[in-house]
Amino acid sequence: MTKIFDLDRIKATYAALPARVEAARALIGRPLTLTEKILYAHLSDALPVKAFDRGQSYVDFNPDRVAMQDATAQMALLQFMQAGKSRAAVPSTVHCDHLIQARIGAAEDLRAANESSKEVFDFLASVSNKYGIGFWKPGAGIIHQVVLENYAFPGGMMIGTDSHTVNAGGLGMIAIGVGGADAVDVMAGMSWELKFPKLIGVKLTGKLSGWTSAKDLILKVAGILTVKGGTGAIVEYFGEGARTLSCTGKGTICNMGAEIGATTSIFGYDKKMEDYLRGTGRDIVADEANRVKEHLTADPEVYAHPEQYFDQLIEINLSELEPHINGPFTPDLATPVSKFAQAVRDNGWPEKLEVGLIGSCTNSSYEDISRAASIARQAIDKKLEVTSEYTVTPGSEMVRYTVERDGYLDTFTSIGGVILANACGPCIGQWARHNAEKGERNSIMTSFNRNFAKRNDGNPNTHGFVASPEIVTAYAIAGTLLFNPMTDFLVNKEGKKVKLDEPQGIEFPPGGFAVEDNGYQAPAEDGSKVDVIVDPKSNRLQLLDPFKAWNGEDFKGLYLLIKAKGKCTTDHISMAGPWLKYRGHLENISQNLLIGAVNFFGEKTNAVKNQINGGLDTVPDAAKAYRDSGIGSIVVGDENYGEGSSREHAAMEPRFMGVKAVLVKSFARIHETNLKKQGMLAITFADRADYDKIREDDRIDVIGLGDFEEGRPLTVRLNHADGSVEEFLVNHTYNNNQIEWFRAGSALNLINQKEK
Repeated sequence: MTKIFDLDRIKATYAALPARVEAARALIGRPLTLTEKILYAHLSDALPVKAFDRGQSYVDFNPDRVAMQDATAQMALLQFMQAGKSRAAVPSTVHCDHLIQARIGAAEDLRAANESSKEVFDFLASVSNKYGIGFWKPGAGIIHQVVLENYAFPGGMMIGTDSHTVNAGGLGMIAIGVGGADAVDVMAGMSWELKFPKLIGVKLTGKLSGWTSAKDLILKVAGILTVKGGTGAIVEYFGEGARTLSCTGKGTICNMGAEIGATTSIFGYDKKMEDYLRGTGRDIVADEANRVKEHLTADPEVYAHPEQYFDQLIEINLSELEPHINGPFTPDLATPVSKFAQAVRDNGWPEKLEVGLIGSCTNSSYEDISRAASIARQAIDKKLEVTSEYTVTPGSEMVRYTVERDGYLDTFTSIGGVILANACGPCIGQWARHNAEKGERNSIMTSFNRNFAKRNDGNPNTHGFVASPEIVTAYAIAGTLLFNPMTDFLVNKEGKKVKLDEPQGIEFPPGGFAVEDNGYQAPAEDGSKVDVIVDPKSNRLQLLDPFKAWNGEDFKGLYLLIKAKGKCTTDHISMAGPWLKYRGHLENISQNLLIGAVNFFGEKTNAVKNQINGGLDTVPDAAKAYRDSGIGSIVVGDENYGEGSSREHAAMEPRFMGVKAVLVKSFARIHETNLKKQGMLAITFADRADYDKIREDDRIDVIGLGDFEEGRPLTVRLNHADGSVEEFLVNHTYNNNQIEWFRAGSALNLINQKEK
């Protein structure tokens, strides 16, 4: 029998839901969206005297659970160990999915990971055991798929230390990616703070058919909203079209909502979600949800007149939607398949497809695998030669075991496919790709979610394109980006022209899901006798020392560390790939600080002027020099600085390396919060044109910190090398509580102060 996690908590949430929704409706004085129902039902305090202002009010919430993946869990749990708690205050889990490198195949890669990362896995297992945290072993699956199968429930609220935590919105849950410090707060029994989001409504009509899948919907939405169009907003999907989408298809859509900067995305509870709960052995949860289902979707008036209730409204007819391919180098460059070949020619993108990769947390459900396998099967039946390399990443051990039982894995291997471990692998740069170090221009196509430069294989010249698993499979068979699977013919081994038929998929396995060992390890009932040991000589794990509190003075004479130009994601600030092994060792991983960012001066990566010796230096070495001088530095950035992953290392590293402030045109939401949590000063240009005033050899002051308060701008003074001085205003979004984080040196320092 499937274990039902958190059943008492789910029942309690549903028991309280009707009264809380009714109270919120009375407060606001109008019908409620689903988003508002869940948010108001999870307030940590009593209802306010008036409704919160979207995009303005800071609000404290009590999430139902916390989820962490192994790369981010290390730093989160190292911080939690400092909080002085004996047990996590809310249900929490750790999932080992990021530290398994794709090299040969599932069995060999998992064996290698268990050897190379044994120290880290043992640490995570023991610290989870001690503090009452559920532990999912290496090979158990990708965090978001495992959460969807076991923990997500309609109407719940979850935070997770991974930006794609939002995947659980496919099962009607408000699920939000955060940094580890946020997770520590909640696990320590504190409330979790979020600026009350704006609401974007997406009305879906019609029904998907043929080659078009749920992935194509979010690829289309990404093209509409761009990588920052959803910033500060929750996207709520609804309409007759929404009810036709499978639960895992909804998860795919919510998953890639991270790529538009959305706080999260969500669908209302419906029959498809009920079917998924029952299909994954959670009949009791489905029964409980059915009792309160009117509160697990928006009030009818909202969806009847959405323009009155959402800040922005998008309408998409699924019947008219065409398959899309997004990229390269950004997940919001959306091109319909019918126009893709011409776009390849017009832009001079490499036409040959080197590798097709399917799976990942975005598209690894039974339905996804079965649709892709229906295309792969045709390559066998129609005697086609598969011309690209091809890999398959199952999302969980339950999915892998079931699709193997049902013959789909044999289909993939029959066309030359390689089955990888149930882990993130190439999606996050954990891919030992042959010859990638040569930096050759090439094209790959994946069913993943991100395709920033260097993301998958470390090669800046790899053109990464994102599509559905079935589209990726079709292109892998053809081997060229000039192919259109909907219209074009291929020549088979017998010299005959053949055409691929539309994919066929199944939402649920006819024989039901099955698994022998799902990889779950329950924590000890009493963890007081469990020891967590960190070797002081380890280069993978390092106990943390608290950051120093603010000294009460303005920042004076800061050295300019780097003026980043253009896109600067968390991958640029703190690369993944080979650096993942240092995620539990702050000093070691800080050696990758901003090495991927393009310096405005010289337009190269990892090459900045060291103002102390006047020479050219790496970013980490310059940062250390400025830190050790006792003065520190400042980072200047462009628009949407810190987009992408939730990794708080991108905030902890500059803090550790002596960076005092980050000044940019605009921030991505999670990264801005992460900087605040670590005691950093995150500020934005009041006038974006002031970015152009920053010179390479400036010494920079930040003035007004003695009067630092909510809503009051600060002043930046540029002391130019020629003796001239310029000043301008900078804005911030700190509230009073966040200012206390800054003064204390970090949010964790403040928790410790309150504990004493």
